[in-house]
Formats: sequence, C-alpha cells, structure tokens
Amino acid sequence: MANTIRSLQRLKQTGKPIVALTAWEYSTAQVLDRSGVDLLLVGDSLAMVALGYSTTLPVSVEELLFACQAVRRGVTQALLVADLPFGSYEQSPEQAFATASRFIKEAGAQAVKLEGGYPRMVKTVNFLVESGIPVLGHVGLTPQSVHQFGGFRVQGKTTAEAERILYEAQALELAGAFAIVLEHIPSALAADISRSLSIPTIGIGAGPNCDGQILVTHDLLGLSESPPPFAKPYLDLRSAIAQAVEQFSADVREGK
Repeated sequence: MANTIRSLQRLKQTGKPIVALTAWEYSTAQVLDRSGVDLLLVGDSLAMVALGYSTTLPVSVEELLFACQAVRRGVTQALLVADLPFGSYEQSPEQAFATASRFIKEAGAQAVKLEGGYPRMVKTVNFLVESGIPVLGHVGLTPQSVHQFGGFRVQGKTTAEAERILYEAQALELAGAFAIVLEHIPSALAADISRSLSIPTIGIGAGPNCDGQILVTHDLLGLSESPPPFAKPYLDLRSAIAQAVEQFSADVREGK
C-alpha cells in the first residue's frame, strides 16, 4: 500500500520509525522506493550534491521541478515531498501557493517542505494547508538561512534557542503541518519536541529520539566529498565508481 500523510502519522502512533531519503532522478528513486523507504524528498540539497554549489540557495524552481518529475516516474510507494527553493515562498502565502501548486500539478508531488517556524512562515503553512496542500515543516538548522546562522552550525544549544525551536515546532503543528524535520539540534531537544507533538518528527543530525530519520542519499552512499559529521556512510560508492572507471579505462587502452 502506498504511503500517505495519514499512514506516516499512524507510524508515530504505533511507535514504528519513519524511513526517509532524498532523490533527484528516476533510477535511484526507483531503487529507493522498491527498498521500502517511506518518504522521498526531492530536496534543495540537489544544489550541493548534484549541481556543485556550496549552499542550497542557488537552485531554482525549474531545476527542482525537473528533478521531481523524474523522481515521480520512479516512485509508486513512498510519499513524495518536494522542497520549495529559496526565494520562491517567503514573500507571501500567495507566492508560496503559486510555487507549491506547480509541484503538485506539474511534478506529481504529494506535499511540499518549507523551512522555518517564525510567525510569518507559520501563517504561510496554515494558508497552504487550508488551500489543500500538505506541508512538511523544518526547524533547527534551516540551510536556506545559512548566511544568517553564520554557517552550518548546530542550533538549539542555548536555553533561549532551544525554547524558540520548540515553540516553532509546536506552532507549525497548530498551523497544520503533517510532520516536521528537525535538523542539527541536540538529541535531548529533539526528544523534547518529539514528545510534545502529536505529528511525526523526522531527524537529520538530531539524534535517535525522533519519530524517523532522513539522510541525503549521496551521503548515505558515500558519494559526497565532504559530508556533514552526522551523516553515516553505509557504502563507499565514490571509491567503487572510481575503481570501476579505472578498470574500464585500462581495458579500453589495452584493447580488451
């Protein structure tokens, strides 16, 4: 049975962890989907791991739409969520709806993800949900605010920061978000947030006490040259590819 936002929420209620990964093209998405991943995110991390940028900020709506369309063709079971890129939703709820509706209509996404839980973003999330677009929230380290944070730093280390992030998560739940990503925050804070919410939390660099976990697939496979410290590689695919290419090159040059 294909995953929906309701089935993911039932996983929290029954204590079964949610498995989430990122995808940007058809073949990988198909493998991930058939391997039992619950949620696939067409993330703006595409900018860094596939397009070579140093932050997520430069990726465009058109680039993510193209990626989401390809992923959609490979997915039959996972819930498909699309990131809204920087500059495409922050101006107003109306701007956010215009962008989000393109991902739903043109690319087959079933939900969108927005970063931030400050009051204006909470209003936007509520507007989208009331307009029929499911929203995955995102608090803690929000990479689109990297310049404001002064780098990809752990968030919520002070009491004031922790209280703010907890408040933002609770506000997003009240606004109608179906789940919330908690990124790069202390494990104890992630546990507090997860206990305080009735909707699932999905951690990335937030410890084991979330209702699920997400990683950038390139990091999981060992394809990223400089993965974040919290991303555990399960394979050294970078070296495996290099070895295969070197063997192919040698065979060609030796006439084999």
